[in-house]
Amino acid sequence: MTARPVIEMRDISRVYHVGGEEVRALDHASLTIREGEFVAIIGPSGSGKSTMMNIIGCLDSADSGEYLLDGQHIEKYSNEELAKIRNRKIGFVFQSFNLLSKMTALENVALPLVYQGVSGSERKRRAMEALERVGLADRAKHKPSELSGGQQQRVAVARALAGSPSLILADEPTGNLDSKTGADIMNLFCDLHKSGKTIVLITHSEAVAAQAERRICILDGHVEDRSDGKGGISAKEADIV
Repeated sequence: MTARPVIEMRDISRVYHVGGEEVRALDHASLTIREGEFVAIIGPSGSGKSTMMNIIGCLDSADSGEYLLDGQHIEKYSNEELAKIRNRKIGFVFQSFNLLSKMTALENVALPLVYQGVSGSERKRRAMEALERVGLADRAKHKPSELSGGQQQRVAVARALAGSPSLILADEPTGNLDSKTGADIMNLFCDLHKSGKTIVLITHSEAVAAQAERRICILDGHVEDRSDGKGGISAKEADIV
C-alpha cells in the first residue's frame, strides 16, 4: 500500500524583484513527499532551497501553483490559520538551534505545546518524553549556555518532536556543528526515520544528503529528483553540489 502524501507541490513558482531585476527563486517546481520518507533537498547557495523550505514550512507563500500539506490547500489560509498549522503539523529544527537562553531544556521543549493549549502537567510529561528520546533527560534542567552545541541541537530536535508533528523540517541542522557532532545528529535523524517519522532536511552538503533515502536537487529554481533508486546520489548531482 502506497503511503499518503504529506507534501504535494504542483507547479510552484516564487519570484522576487531585486534591484529592478526579476529573480525566479522557484520556477514551476513540483514534488511529492510521502508519509515516513526521509528526503534531503540539496542545492548550492542561491539555488532556491531556502525558498522551498519557507514554503514547505508555511513561512512564505508561492506566487503561483498549489501546495498541499497533509491534504490541505495552504494558499487558502490566513496568516493566523497558517501559524496554527505550523504549530500543529510541523516540527522545525534550525541551524542556529533557536533556543531561549533563559529557559531550561525542558522549558524550551515544552514551549510549542503552550500554543497548542496543552495543560502544564501534560506539557512537562511530553517534553520529558521527547528529551528522553534524544538522550538528554539528564540535562532537562540545564540552560542552553550549559549545553554543548550538539546537546543544544538535540534539545531543538526534542522540541520539534514534542508536538507530535506530521513533518519534521530541518534546515542545515549540522551547519554549526563539528563533523563528529554533526554525525551524531544525523544518526539521530536516521533513528527517527526508522521509527516512522517523515523528515525533510535542507542542506548544501552531499555527505549529509547521502544519508537520506531520497534526494531532491534544486538548481536555479528547478527541482529534480536525482536519487539513483539504491540510496545513492548520481554523479551529475555530485558535480552540481
